[in-house]
Amino acid sequence: MIYKRGKTYTSYIWQDGVRHTRALHTGNKRTAEQLDQQFKEELRQREFQLPQFNPSMAVAELYARFLAEGDPKPYHTDRAKFLLGFFGEMQVGRITRNDVIRYRRMRHQEFVARQTKPGRKLTETTVNRDIEALRRIFFWAVDEGILQHNPLARAPMVRERRTRKRILSFGDEQLFLAQAAIHLGRITVAALDTGMRRGEIFAQLWEHIDFQRGVLSVTHSKTAEGEHREIPLTRRLQALLERDRQPSGLVFTYGGAPLHRIKTAWAATIRRAGISYLRFHDLRHTFNSRLVEVEVIEDVRKELMGHSHGGDVHSLYTHVEMPALRTAIRRLDAWQEVQIAELAAINDAPVEQQESQPATQP
Repeated sequence: MIYKRGKTYTSYIWQDGVRHTRALHTGNKRTAEQLDQQFKEELRQREFQLPQFNPSMAVAELYARFLAEGDPKPYHTDRAKFLLGFFGEMQVGRITRNDVIRYRRMRHQEFVARQTKPGRKLTETTVNRDIEALRRIFFWAVDEGILQHNPLARAPMVRERRTRKRILSFGDEQLFLAQAAIHLGRITVAALDTGMRRGEIFAQLWEHIDFQRGVLSVTHSKTAEGEHREIPLTRRLQALLERDRQPSGLVFTYGGAPLHRIKTAWAATIRRAGISYLRFHDLRHTFNSRLVEVEVIEDVRKELMGHSHGGDVHSLYTHVEMPALRTAIRRLDAWQEVQIAELAAINDAPVEQQESQPATQP
């Protein structure tokens, strides 16, 4: 159906409850009717048009299209170097399960060849994440009509073994903080006393800290469950933040500039402190471990750390109230006081007695 708007006609066609509009750019009614009919034919052909599969497309081309047109996440870009180095020139329709096995073998061999310290190995978890990233791109290609099916839909995944998580003892924590630069010490205390992720800490704003209530609001998280959660402040963290309090802006900076990486400062501080190496993310494990030790239940720990409560239907009704969160943090405060007292007692004891004392563990 055509309507004249001003000096030109416009075509309006309803199809499956959706209105399609096209400006015909003509004031001649007969010409407008012909263009309107052509528009109807185009819509009819589009409705019944079969997808144009292109299984001969190179993986590198598909990857580029996904990054430009899909919904890529940072890890898709990060893993492109390894995935395209192996799969880049292959045709998407010719990839098989055996290619995945060969890729896994290649990743392990390359990792070992690059190592300067013998004995380190690439975990199967890392390679699994590579394959999952590529599989996600192939599912997108199926949705876009490029592939008829996903060749990696049932790609073999190696079972991931549970490994021991590094936990920072209270004694090592004191050694680390004694050697840390001011900005790194503040970040470390925040991670140990809140369980926040590194990205959450770097994005934390002064406007989202309620000093009167003693609560920090996390408003930038990698997970939906972690967004806008509230964490009560420990006495130690509140005192630290009160000392540096600002009306607005980022809480954790270096020389007033936003933080992006602390890898060099982190490694140097561990070396000066003389403690075993651990990742910054292990501070999050440490926070959880300490809550376990003071008998904080799982649901409360998940709420504080921004974890999902799982797919169980009962999780839909799980909501931890602020008093329960405050109780958990008060227990952590009490635990820290005990650790400080025990560490002071060990340091004040004679040398012979110190040698017989067991190491303090979280």
